[in-house]
Amino acid sequence: MAEKRDYYDILGIKRDASAETIKKAFRKLAKKYHPDSNAGNPQAEQMFKDVNEAYSILSDPEKKKLYDRFGHAAFDPNSAAYGGAGGAGASGNGPFGSGFGGTGQGGSWHYQSGPGGYAEYHFTGDDMDDMGDIFGDMFGGMFHGKSSGGSSRSRHFTGGSGFGGSGTHFTGGSSFGGSSAHFGGGSGFGGFGGSQGFHSADFREKGSDLTSDVTISFDEAVSGCEKLITLQNPQTGKRQSLQVHIPAGIDTGKSIRLKGKGMPGTGGGEAGDLLLNITVAEKPGWERKEMDVYSTVRIPFTTAVFGGEALVSTLYGNVLCKIAAGTQSGTKIKLKGKGVVSMKNPSIHGNQYVTVQIDVPNHLTPEAEQKLREFEHACGLNKNSQGGPNGRSAA
Repeated sequence: MAEKRDYYDILGIKRDASAETIKKAFRKLAKKYHPDSNAGNPQAEQMFKDVNEAYSILSDPEKKKLYDRFGHAAFDPNSAAYGGAGGAGASGNGPFGSGFGGTGQGGSWHYQSGPGGYAEYHFTGDDMDDMGDIFGDMFGGMFHGKSSGGSSRSRHFTGGSGFGGSGTHFTGGSSFGGSSAHFGGGSGFGGFGGSQGFHSADFREKGSDLTSDVTISFDEAVSGCEKLITLQNPQTGKRQSLQVHIPAGIDTGKSIRLKGKGMPGTGGGEAGDLLLNITVAEKPGWERKEMDVYSTVRIPFTTAVFGGEALVSTLYGNVLCKIAAGTQSGTKIKLKGKGVVSMKNPSIHGNQYVTVQIDVPNHLTPEAEQKLREFEHACGLNKNSQGGPNGRSAA
């Protein structure tokens, strides 16, 4: 089996990269290698899987801490670091080499793994001050303890797996920086690892959340709908269709959370969530600002002069609007409650603002032109006129 690439190398970041840097690197690479943009490219498909795997580890502080210390072995069920199948011996090297091996002042230790995952830890010597920090860092989080050296604390681990068993107790005393710890087991620290490795409850981790961008129509956002979307699993590459409820009133920038549709958990942990980032497409003739919408209506110039009614399209059907006599082009009409519904309270709606635009005829019959000239003369509107409605000079 080929050696797995370093997660930091996959994302192209330094080992001391911040959480924000890790996230930016992931988003950039996930977009670059997304299967939708690389159809039929197995290399891009594999890279997409590697990028998601790397991010699922490095974006999780606890998993990142384990990876920084033990590398891929921290998540390999067959590794001694994971407490897996066993069958090998180690002394000062392997996955535990930097923090779990070698010789200290006045003492030494070694780790031995046997068939079926049976494991023993043997310690000899008088000066074992360093072991407090090692066990604090290694097992403090797993067993819900603290890892600050020198503090007074006591732990007791029992059970059928993990540090399970009974009969043997180890008390650290001053050797563990003033702490006291008890480990039940049949031999040495007995039973660590076993057929189940660490106890599943101690390694239960929720899976990472996934994100996906979804574009919906203007009308779907206004009214809400049930929408079938197709997504691709970043691990297997398989496509999956999901029925998603789009709530009425949703807008660009909002997200829909689908619980349990993200990355699978580890050690029996629940799956992460899937976040759908919504973008609402534009609709010609309409503009939306939060819960309010804006549109236009065109009326004949005679309606603008004499007043009347105009048929206006709204989100909920056509309505007749009253036009006051003498209405000017650019006048705004407010239709209360004809805007977008509130996502938080369905009884609340925004407003619709309609801008009036006056249509000017570009062709008149001779009779209509004559009548319009009479109107112009009667109103005294021809003093500065340079021509008639059809561009002809006034007689």
